[in-house]
Amino acid sequence: GGDAVARDILIPPPDVCQDCSADPQTWDVVVVGAGVAGASLAYTLGREGRRVLLLEKNVTQPDRIVGELLQPGGYLKLQELGLADCVEEIDAQEVTGYVMYKAGKEANVKYPLVSGQMAETAKDAAAAVGKASVSGSVGAGEVGPEDEEVAVAGRSFHNGRFVQRLRHRAAAVPSVTLRQGTVKKLIGKSGKQWLDGEVVSGVEYRLEGDEEGAAPRTARAHLTMVCDGMYSNLRKHLSEPTIKHPSYFVGLILKGARYALPASNQAMVVLGDPAPVLFYPISSHEIRCLVDIPGEKLPSVASGAMATYLRQTVAPQLPEAVQQHFLDAVAEGAVRSMQNKTMPAHPVHHPGALLLGDAFNMRHPLTGGGMTVALHDTKLLCDMLRKPLDLADSLTVARRTAEYYTVRTPWATTINTLANALYSVFCSNGARWGEEMRQACFDYLRLGGLYSNGPVSLLSGLNPRPIVLITHFFMVALFGVGRLLLPVPTPRSILMGVRLLWGASLIIFPIISAEGLTKTFAPFLSRTKQSKAIAAN
Repeated sequence: GGDAVARDILIPPPDVCQDCSADPQTWDVVVVGAGVAGASLAYTLGREGRRVLLLEKNVTQPDRIVGELLQPGGYLKLQELGLADCVEEIDAQEVTGYVMYKAGKEANVKYPLVSGQMAETAKDAAAAVGKASVSGSVGAGEVGPEDEEVAVAGRSFHNGRFVQRLRHRAAAVPSVTLRQGTVKKLIGKSGKQWLDGEVVSGVEYRLEGDEEGAAPRTARAHLTMVCDGMYSNLRKHLSEPTIKHPSYFVGLILKGARYALPASNQAMVVLGDPAPVLFYPISSHEIRCLVDIPGEKLPSVASGAMATYLRQTVAPQLPEAVQQHFLDAVAEGAVRSMQNKTMPAHPVHHPGALLLGDAFNMRHPLTGGGMTVALHDTKLLCDMLRKPLDLADSLTVARRTAEYYTVRTPWATTINTLANALYSVFCSNGARWGEEMRQACFDYLRLGGLYSNGPVSLLSGLNPRPIVLITHFFMVALFGVGRLLLPVPTPRSILMGVRLLWGASLIIFPIISAEGLTKTFAPFLSRTKQSKAIAAN
């Protein structure tokens, strides 16, 4: 009976307030977009007593093929925000790591244990939601409670169910007003369209339910948070976006296949040709499959070319345990696609407004890092804006928001760089050095211990430090070179080793450069420049 209920969880829209008569003259905060970032931000600021207007154009349950895997680091941030119960009652599944599959071989990579403050956060939040989200792992007589380590699992689920739970929690906060409407533009102090150089003073929006041609509404605020997602129409005012489209994800749901994966609580990555294929549980009876197709053009679904590609090119490369489930899903025809986007964070700081979530910064979704970055940024920003800070003090708020852009960078850049670099490594580029790098990465992770713990601590969002990323990336490359030179170096193998190192450099350094070298490795220098600019204004 319980499984039947879990099969179709449709969470109704939260209550919205379309009556503007009781609106304050100036809100503390207007949040544009009630997705993962916007809803959690509104909830957290509202709990502090801030008067928050949360504007969302569609409050019905979303239906997406991404935003379904929350890494352990993101789950810990969710707990710190007091929102851990949003993954309860939606048939979410614990995810404890990955199984990588290549040419019949497997590499089993589990999330590392965490200790210290992270462990305390995990245990306290687990107790608060009344469920064992973590498991203790204490060495025999060697460590005390302060050194206790715990295993923290990620969560996977239907994205729409999770988002609706977040929206309900935000809407239930007395000082938060959730309203259905479409934001059209930012406004300046005059109440007219915002112009470059002005302080952002709020938004103009169309209220859902207003007649066509009705005058737009305005909402003034001390601070406007733009969280309107990957298709944001406001980001161009607050950043210098450079958006690339490396590939598409083609999504299928494998029904009744929950235990077909090699390890039931682990995601699986198949290093296929030409690109990786992802599998992870999203409910007690469903597995999400995401097939990456590089480039900017998809095989036609209408002509049957897509089904042929999935059957003839993808299916033979999959482990036997999931092959038939995959073919059944293809035959069912419920194939959906989404264009993947990457966009480094290049904010243009305007007092009174800032960006958050996919509106601000995107990375390849291969590693499932998007929600982790969004929740980390939300927690960081809310901590920086905590009372007794008066949001009407525009100069102090401008300094804090500028500093937020800097402080978030090393953490977020590490997750972004890992996602984009791993995608480049995992794709077959047709060159022998590329295949050597891909095989080296697979075999390196198979070594386990230190070799897998470092990369997985990055992937999981538990320890995303730039220097750890660079170290392990080049350890993989050197591991590949070492294999080429054994047992006896030859001119051919030496040349291939040089090409491998050069290729690895051409993957990682342009990605870091796009994110910002100084901001990543010396954020204090960026902070100084921003502080001077604001002081000058």
